[in-house]
Amino acid sequence: MTSPDGVLPSHIRTGVGIDAHAFSKDPNRPMWLAGLQWPEVVGVDAHSDGDVVAHAICDALLSASGLGDLGSNFGVDRPEYANSSGAKLLQEVLRLITNAGYAISNVSVQVIGNKPKLGARREEATSALSQALGGANVSLSATTTDGLGFTGEGKGIAAIANALIYKPS
Repeated sequence: MTSPDGVLPSHIRTGVGIDAHAFSKDPNRPMWLAGLQWPEVVGVDAHSDGDVVAHAICDALLSASGLGDLGSNFGVDRPEYANSSGAKLLQEVLRLITNAGYAISNVSVQVIGNKPKLGARREEATSALSQALGGANVSLSATTTDGLGFTGEGKGIAAIANALIYKPS
């Protein structure tokens, strides 16, 4: 797939996305992560549902396709996206990149935080993300920061995503 000089062909593009939110002081704020609700954890403060996994994936896909970022497409100045689910935003981004002529090869995302623990629901979360992206390949992992930073101190949660997209022949 690479050219003789080792460079990826122009029909293959990659992007990175990062999102982070602080946990809400409102004990009734629902926690949404990777397209799933996590009832045992207080949610995060955000314009939408605060799903850092979905948001990081959206930014990675938008970056790879050259279509801006989450804020420029669905920002706080767009009241119709207030309280939108991560799944809805993923579907909207899929529509945008598809209309731009791209398809998803793979998305990889890592959650950074102490809670919730993803292990028991990883398969369910991966399936929810893939479904929102029209069946795309999704890889999901998680890590803590051994007590370092705002995620390690339990003040919030973050995610970083990489997307590989291509222009079908």
